[in-house]
Amino acid sequence: MELMGSHSDTIFMGQSVEVAGTAMRNTLLNVDERKLLELPVEEDFQLGLSIGMALSGMVPISIFPRWNFLLLATNQVVNHLDKLKDLTQNESPGKVIIRTGIGSKKPLHPGPQHTGDFTEAFKLMCPNINVVRLDSAESIFDEYQKAYDRDDGVSSLLIEWSDKYND
Repeated sequence: MELMGSHSDTIFMGQSVEVAGTAMRNTLLNVDERKLLELPVEEDFQLGLSIGMALSGMVPISIFPRWNFLLLATNQVVNHLDKLKDLTQNESPGKVIIRTGIGSKKPLHPGPQHTGDFTEAFKLMCPNINVVRLDSAESIFDEYQKAYDRDDGVSSLLIEWSDKYND
């Protein structure tokens, strides 16, 4: 995340971005605090704000700590972000990098609502978004770099495994 934070046009937004609360927060410890925007638990609004920021030239990295949070923003993902090129009639209207995770099963399994994985469903619903489950630590850096470097207006949904942070 330090690399993503080094770009002048990026901003990180979501829950537990500025304050502790999720494992993803620990990946932002070395990111300039001026690039962190803590938001209330209002997922649909968060993704709508992310889209607006992308349209204005920013590259928002919109963080939903687990899938069950992102599910509440499905309207914005499927009906707006995925259709952004068509809605704006623009070849490269801007992009959003969505970061979510499959919840940790360690040290205590919290139940299916926290550990669900909807990667395949989102691939089917969002043909215009690059949906990637990051199954290996080696792929994380490259996939975030690819998501940032895209100049075709295609947004990315990158799915991390929270258990990997506990190893």
